[in-house]
Amino acid sequence: MFWSLSVSSFAIGGMIASFFGGWLGDQLGRIKALSVANILSLTGALLMGCSKLGPSHILIIAGRSISGLYCGIISGLIPIYIGEIAPTALRGAIGTLHQLAIVTGILVSQIVGLDFILGNQELWHILLGLSAVPTVLQSLMLFFCPESPRYLYIKLDEEEKAKQSLKRLRGGADITKDITEMRNEREEARREQKVSIIQLFTNSSYRQPILVSLLLHLTQQFSGINGIFYYSTSIFQTAGVSQPVYATIGVGAINTVFTAISVFLVEKAGRRSLFLIGMSGMIFCAIFMSVGLVLLNKLSWMSYVSMIAVFLFVSFFEIGPGPIPWFMVAEFFSQGSRSAAMAVAAFTNWTCNFLIALCFPYIADFCGPYVFFIFAGAMFVFTLFTFFKVPETKGKSFEEIAAEFRKKSGSAQAPKAATEMKFLRATETV
Repeated sequence: MFWSLSVSSFAIGGMIASFFGGWLGDQLGRIKALSVANILSLTGALLMGCSKLGPSHILIIAGRSISGLYCGIISGLIPIYIGEIAPTALRGAIGTLHQLAIVTGILVSQIVGLDFILGNQELWHILLGLSAVPTVLQSLMLFFCPESPRYLYIKLDEEEKAKQSLKRLRGGADITKDITEMRNEREEARREQKVSIIQLFTNSSYRQPILVSLLLHLTQQFSGINGIFYYSTSIFQTAGVSQPVYATIGVGAINTVFTAISVFLVEKAGRRSLFLIGMSGMIFCAIFMSVGLVLLNKLSWMSYVSMIAVFLFVSFFEIGPGPIPWFMVAEFFSQGSRSAAMAVAAFTNWTCNFLIALCFPYIADFCGPYVFFIFAGAMFVFTLFTFFKVPETKGKSFEEIAAEFRKKSGSAQAPKAATEMKFLRATETV
């Protein structure tokens, strides 16, 4: 239980803080909010780095919980910031770079966690405290990052500052199109009141986008990917791999390579297409993974089938279901509803992350090698949902994406018109 809590406490912190990322960004601005959040990251790193001096399990769980608070905040805040600063034509590629940075960090941590580097009896606490290094580096680099022009223009109504920020971001490129799009979005935001979380589910204009957003994040987590990430060494041991830790590092390397490939594909193939390709591949890999584990005692070479299936599973995940849900949610919503939507999506993601981290060992013990058949079935259902309900957002402005949702739901009215029609109907009744 201590081991499960050490793993899942990170997700508990993420669940709690996920509601505050968008709010903090609206109150302080995107850059200042990131700087404030870094305090949590440093605190968590210090607790884990000092865990050898006190009751280790308590300090590790506390440190991971606080680090989870930090990650819960930035998991909503960073996709918002990226979506607001990126050119429309590159929004997907730049959003995927965020995921590439995450998986690169995972790979580095796996390598430095080897026994002969830092993952040993003497130095493990230094390994846990190393997360302070990128936090300090990011805190320094934030001084050179421009504030989101959309935040400045739409939220604060500071057009000149927004133009200066855009010029820094675009270099010598013409910013007229960006300003025009932001002006239209600002007019829309002025007519559209600040949207609460409850309104996301009660207002018909937002209901379909938020349900699609939640299903995308449910798909990502219940695909079984975190079961592999958290317990990959145990899975490889079950498959009969003599040095499972190196196979786990191999998973991290494959993870990084295919995320990099996704950066180049996402603006060519489109978000929806890559998501469907990734999910379809993961379904077959999950089936072969379980088949390999079931037949392992009868056919020794099945260990290679399971191991190859794990590598391919991770590859397909990073092609689509890994990076895409985060920035697609930011694309689905306009300025007035974006923060609330990201909060709900992030909370859903972290809650599922927590459930998988806490329950996967018990489910695996109960189901044995058949566990990935369950994930394959879940992914099949999610794939059908994606095919019928998720629109393509590649190269589209926020207004065009909203229109796509209205078309899919059979509504011709924009969000601003919903209130107008309400009063018109009231007048007709009178």
